[in-house]
Amino acid sequence: MAATTTIAAGPAAVFAVLADPGSHAAIDGTGWVRGARSGGPITHVGQVFRMAMYHRGHPDGDYRIANLVEVYDPPRAIAWKPGTEEPGSDELSFGGWTWRYDLTADGSGLTVVTLTYDWSAVPDHIRSYLTFPPFAPGHLDRSLDHLAALVTGG
Repeated sequence: MAATTTIAAGPAAVFAVLADPGSHAAIDGTGWVRGARSGGPITHVGQVFRMAMYHRGHPDGDYRIANLVEVYDPPRAIAWKPGTEEPGSDELSFGGWTWRYDLTADGSGLTVVTLTYDWSAVPDHIRSYLTFPPFAPGHLDRSLDHLAALVTGG
């Protein structure tokens, strides 16, 4: 599923907010993303950034995810796949969903942003206990509204 909006800022300004895991809780808006667990911005493909999460339906309530950066193409695109880490190791496992933002300058100082949530690679055994998408239909649009507000200060 995807949503698109236009933000009154250049692609570099939008990309900078997306590359800062510390801004992801404010972008998300569901209350599930609580904050960054590792410092610094996203800088390259293959980087793992960790986030504190909360979901009332999760067995622990509070949990952590480790996101593997799959696309890093400033200021045009950024994408990651959420996963989990085995306790006491660096081994990651992934559920099959990804988040991707594509940014296009419109030529007048504005940026067209498309947010894509793709769960097409989620295996059946995960689909047996998780419903996709796991959020309301308007979530992507609201996330883009939150992103625009962060970027423009609105």
